[in-house]
Amino acid sequence: MTDAATQPIERPRSLADVVTERLREDIVGGRYDLGAALRETTLARDLGVSRTPIREALMRLAMEGLVVIEAPRGASVFKPSRRELEDICDLRVSLESSALTFAVQRNRQEVARALKDIVEKMAKRRKNHDTAGYLDLDTRFHAAFFEHCDNQYLSDAYQIIASKMAALRNRLGDHPDHMAKSFADHKKIAAAVADGEIDKALAILEGHIGRKEGSYWKL
Repeated sequence: MTDAATQPIERPRSLADVVTERLREDIVGGRYDLGAALRETTLARDLGVSRTPIREALMRLAMEGLVVIEAPRGASVFKPSRRELEDICDLRVSLESSALTFAVQRNRQEVARALKDIVEKMAKRRKNHDTAGYLDLDTRFHAAFFEHCDNQYLSDAYQIIASKMAALRNRLGDHPDHMAKSFADHKKIAAAVADGEIDKALAILEGHIGRKEGSYWKL
């Protein structure tokens, strides 16, 4: 019988935790424009809380890179420069290529099934003109590399940019050319992984997320 004293204690979520999650969802989901000011008084009024949990939430989101805090301007939604976008894309190529390689080497059947399932759901979202649903699946597609790579350090490193990438991705819904190319690339990557053609999958992936292509530069 397990000693009750050894059981972990569930900590209730603090108000700052709730506010942080809400603001993260709003920023990633596109409620606030890139570079938009985030005023503590306005957020406190809108969310019905005091400024203290708002201030703590903004500091946490600044650590995630979603918020920029500058004196005396205050807090604002991140707005990446051209150089930052290039650096993010370079990091993505490095991390995602490594994660996909390990996933195929260690768990090819599992990652192949996961990618196939996501691509099938993407097709349905496109057919139903569900852009938000499609973009959420886009995020899940790339996250699947890390879920099956069996390397926690790679997964942890990816979290540094995961929220930023989701936020940028959710602002590309009005670019039909990007969406069409995105879907085609995802299908090709999933097919190459299923066939065990890792070099082909990696080549498509690099073209898909490399800094020389894409619609991120139009944001």
